[in-house]
Amino acid sequence: MKQTWIKLLALPVAVVLIASCKGKEKKPDELPPEQTAGTNQDTNIQSQPMDFAAQGSDSGQIAGLYTINFEFDKSTLDEKARSLAQKNADWLKANSKKSLEIEGHCDRHGSIEYNLALGERRARTVKQYMINLGVDGKRLSIVTYGKEKPLDTAETEAADAQNRRANFLVK
Repeated sequence: MKQTWIKLLALPVAVVLIASCKGKEKKPDELPPEQTAGTNQDTNIQSQPMDFAAQGSDSGQIAGLYTINFEFDKSTLDEKARSLAQKNADWLKANSKKSLEIEGHCDRHGSIEYNLALGERRARTVKQYMINLGVDGKRLSIVTYGKEKPLDTAETEAADAQNRRANFLVK
């Protein structure tokens, strides 16, 4: 008898609790900005188109500043990459009021997470090499884009090779 009474009382209590929780649900426009990710709310970030136009060394329009390319799944600098890093270090030394942001990029292979980490390793490797060449580390910053900002969207080995890179943006 006691169990039947408890079951009869539990059902209305559960209904009341569920109904009260549903009424307190916040709409995306009532949430703080950091909690609106993934909602359909239009924010400044979502409303501005991403610009993947070649900039910095990727543009090929800054004399003395060169994009450094990497082998598949590597973050080490080969002889050609070290030579280009030396030229970029010389450019930075000649432009003493400028700083560089080093962007680490990857090709289309691998997960987003893996490529973000690989892009960061590539950017850090280049930064450390340039510091070893005498560049003040305070004038170098890094960012990783993984595979999110390809120069060439074709699914070919040539495009992949072009996308595995460190790009230099003048700051």
